[in-house]
Parts: sequence; structure tokens; C-alpha cells
Amino acid sequence: MTHDCSIPVKAEGIYPFDARGIAKRFRHAAIFGALDALQDGEIMRFCNDHDPLPLLSQISNHFGSQIRISYVSRSPGEIVIDFLVTG
Repeated sequence: MTHDCSIPVKAEGIYPFDARGIAKRFRHAAIFGALDALQDGEIMRFCNDHDPLPLLSQISNHFGSQIRISYVSRSPGEIVIDFLVTG
């Protein structure tokens, strides 16, 4: 069962992505596809049940400085990260 992230999206250009509802074998492909679809200045607000450190490393290696990563929340069971596309 999935739940919405408790961090609300209150601005245009911020797109929620709750990874908890995606089968584990598809998660990374779905996340990379979503990041590829974003345009400059847009944000994907990512929610997960654990801190995805290996994924963050893969994103940094793949996108480099095109994606800025910043934590919004690090609550137990709910990690919220904003991925900002910088061009």
C-alpha cells in the first residue's frame, strides 16, 4: 500500500514522483525516464521509504551538473528529495 508524501507540492513546475508505488525492478528506469522528461527549471519531488544513496550516485554520474539534488525531508520511512533540472 502506498501513501502520498506528506510534503505538499505548492508550486508550478514541481512534479511529484512517489517511488514507493513502483515495483522495485522498474524503479530506476522509471526515475531516469522521469528525469529525462523534465525541462530546465523543473523539479521532480521524489518520495521513497529509504534513503536511495546508490541511486543518487547513479543520477550524479549520469546527469552531472544538469541535476541538483536537495533533501526536503529525511523522516523515517519517508525520504523526500527535490531533483532540479539546471539545463
